[in-house]
Amino acid sequence: MAKQMHLNAFTQCCVNHHSKGQWKNPLTRSTDGYRNVHYWTELARTLERGLFDSLFLADVHGTYSVYKGSARTAIEQAVQIPGGDPTLIISAMAAATQHLGFACTFSTSYFPPYHTAKLFSTLDHLTGGRVGWNVVTSYLADALANFGLKDELTHDQRYDRADEYMSVVYKLWEHSWEDNAIVRDRVRDIYTDPDRVHKIDHEGAWFNVPGPHMCEPSPQRTPVIYQAGASGRGNAFAARHAEAIFCIHPHIAAAAKDVKKVREAVVQAGRSPGDIKIIQGVAVIVAPTDEEARLKEQTFRSFSNAEGVLALFCGWAGIDISALPPGTRLEDCEWKAIQGLRGFFSNVDPDRDWTLEAISDFMAIGSIFPKIVGSPQAVADELERWIDEADVDGFNIHAVTQPTGFSDFVDLVVPELQRRGRMRTSYEGSTLRESYFGAGNQRLSKTHPAYQALPPWKFGPLHS
Repeated sequence: MAKQMHLNAFTQCCVNHHSKGQWKNPLTRSTDGYRNVHYWTELARTLERGLFDSLFLADVHGTYSVYKGSARTAIEQAVQIPGGDPTLIISAMAAATQHLGFACTFSTSYFPPYHTAKLFSTLDHLTGGRVGWNVVTSYLADALANFGLKDELTHDQRYDRADEYMSVVYKLWEHSWEDNAIVRDRVRDIYTDPDRVHKIDHEGAWFNVPGPHMCEPSPQRTPVIYQAGASGRGNAFAARHAEAIFCIHPHIAAAAKDVKKVREAVVQAGRSPGDIKIIQGVAVIVAPTDEEARLKEQTFRSFSNAEGVLALFCGWAGIDISALPPGTRLEDCEWKAIQGLRGFFSNVDPDRDWTLEAISDFMAIGSIFPKIVGSPQAVADELERWIDEADVDGFNIHAVTQPTGFSDFVDLVVPELQRRGRMRTSYEGSTLRESYFGAGNQRLSKTHPAYQALPPWKFGPLHS
């Protein structure tokens, strides 16, 4: 039986996400739509019609200010600014749908774990168990300053802190409230049995959180955990915590090599290989014929903005490549932000001279995502190759124009994938975790580290 694929729509609550300059494209409605709730509910209905697993919302809290030493270019070209808070639109989209999940980026660098636990428990309740959390550690210096934080942690220290952060939220979600704590006993006039609600009394290197959790257990208790760390330390973090790992490999050969390593790391972390789904990012341009799709790509490129592209990339790298001497190899520079991008372009093509012009041309549409351009049959063929040859489990789909690119995918590609037995024809279960792992799997796998160091009440009678 052919392996079925999982699909997320990848976007952000902003003017344009990864295709800089497309705000000028008349096919793009997100230019104004990003701040209109009806835009989002319409998009959610479209994705549910296409049986997507989730709408995956990225987020940032600062400006891309590395390029030319200023945020001017990023602001001028709407490089993820202006933008809104994605957590606030999830409830509206959930009310407009029944099955679609919603994954949201939320940083361990800015928000205390107690707040994060309450936020995602609330969303899990309001969505009926359809929420996921993309766990990130953040790197934009001005964002840290905006939250009153100092940029004093190294890359690996950010992950060390995040490990403890996860321990705190797991304790709040999984170990603070017993399943039967809410009794609603009218005879005794007791709503919640206080003996079944427990403090967590976490004391660590980074956090001291007594608890208890503010929320009663939600349908999933813990939201589906996404992670996208691509460095060695990031991979170790993902292998320990993630249920869905978001990756961006330049081609199938690179993906196949890395996917094997990730699955081995998951086993070494004491988990089952089936406990994770590996999701590759791709940018898709589809039309009824290959010729029409190529023409659409050319049109999209005419709207792209090279300066905006470079502002985005420099923010990711933490390097102002406009100031580098000619002939400098990017992988030899000190990368101050996303370490997993070091060497990315030489992996794309080791023989190419990756000048500013070459980088901006490659990233003109869909930034660093592999581009799949063609008819529904051609797109389906390429997606199948990634599934079969790289052993990925699915895709984060970036649409160059939004929402039209998503509706094109739903109307043209999804039926082709279904004909090939590569996509579901109906949803399983009612929660996001069930969409990934099958009906009945609403809660975390028992091999997940959230279940380590269980409190006494998990083993039997409550102890005083």
